[in-house]
Amino acid sequence: MSNELIFTAKQQELMSLLKHNKLHRLNLLEGSVRSGKTWISLILWAFWIADRPTDYAYLMSAKTLQTLKRNCLMLLQELVGEDNFKYSLSTKEGRLFGRKILLEGANDAKSENKIRGMTLGGAYCDELTLFPKDFFSMLLSRLSVKGAKLIATTNPDVPTHWLKKEYIDNVKVDMLVMRFLIDDNTTLPEEYVREIKKEYTGVYFERFIRGNWVAAEGVIYPLFADNPSRYVIDAPPDNLMFVTIGGDFGGNGSAHTLNATGFTKGFQSVVTLDEYYRKETISPYELENDFCNFIEGVCRRWKCTEVYLDSAEQILIKGVRLAAQRRKLRVNIHNARKGSINNRILFYNRLIAADRYKIMSHCKHTIEAFQTAIWKPNAATEIRLDDGSINIDSLDAQEYSTEAYMSNVFDAERKN
Repeated sequence: MSNELIFTAKQQELMSLLKHNKLHRLNLLEGSVRSGKTWISLILWAFWIADRPTDYAYLMSAKTLQTLKRNCLMLLQELVGEDNFKYSLSTKEGRLFGRKILLEGANDAKSENKIRGMTLGGAYCDELTLFPKDFFSMLLSRLSVKGAKLIATTNPDVPTHWLKKEYIDNVKVDMLVMRFLIDDNTTLPEEYVREIKKEYTGVYFERFIRGNWVAAEGVIYPLFADNPSRYVIDAPPDNLMFVTIGGDFGGNGSAHTLNATGFTKGFQSVVTLDEYYRKETISPYELENDFCNFIEGVCRRWKCTEVYLDSAEQILIKGVRLAAQRRKLRVNIHNARKGSINNRILFYNRLIAADRYKIMSHCKHTIEAFQTAIWKPNAATEIRLDDGSINIDSLDAQEYSTEAYMSNVFDAERKN
């Protein structure tokens, strides 16, 4: 363990509970971003594990294994040293102070089968609100060893989330809930905290800065909707590194869309440079020709080698890929990643709030899409309205163009 650990008052309070054996069966650290909850949760996990029996297996889990590595495993290894913690994503196992650590992703409802039948001495979960409820229920049933505990982190979500309703608000559950806020993290420079706070607005400010469990409603991109001219530009920046293209296939009243997006030096800004929008019914040949014309035009103007198209339409993707090959377009055409829509929404809200997103003035459809996107009213879960009344297609294309680079953009943010 590092010899120079500096704890905030809230972190000291948590470690005192461990010292005096006052942890609960379930221990949740929830609250705002950059509050130090992940850092202290891993230290808590390491100290707790070091005093546990070696003849049981323990679990570390996140939405995906890659997320687990990025958010937790690398940091844990940095904190305790490689001699004390080794892991392999290929075998999905590690060793922490000689204890066997199983590594699993919890990305869908079928994930519960991954841990069915296990007997666990303890578990660590990163961003628990992203877990399927069935996985979590199965996990709790696997914590059958005497003294087994769960340590978890999360940011708040909707007040109706299963974690809030069935566990946090349930007085019958043996659960410690400790709230961490960014203002608790006295190790952060004041100027940095001010800048982080500026990156969140509306529901995201309430959740990720104030640490409140609140529902989303109304306009999705309020800063853009209130003042679109702040983000609209007439000429592209001169420090573009490269450009990517995202595309969504239409049908049943929706439009075929393509968006070309540039990334400035060091991933400091994201810029929508051009768009394609066609809503009428067209033949596959016309579609392939239109898409290739757009791709070719973008490649003539900028460095562009990567194209991400809606993975739901494999036949159309194959047609575009073959047409691009016939025209000798030097691009790689991928399936769009299509991760969580709400993560993509959060990405653009943060860019907009930090003034790191711009859009060319001729991209009228995408500008209108950002202005008019709203949350679905009275929905049981948080979802973007997609009933044909609002242009979601341009937003999908825009999001597909940047999804593979979101971590690069956030890394650039942390380096500033």
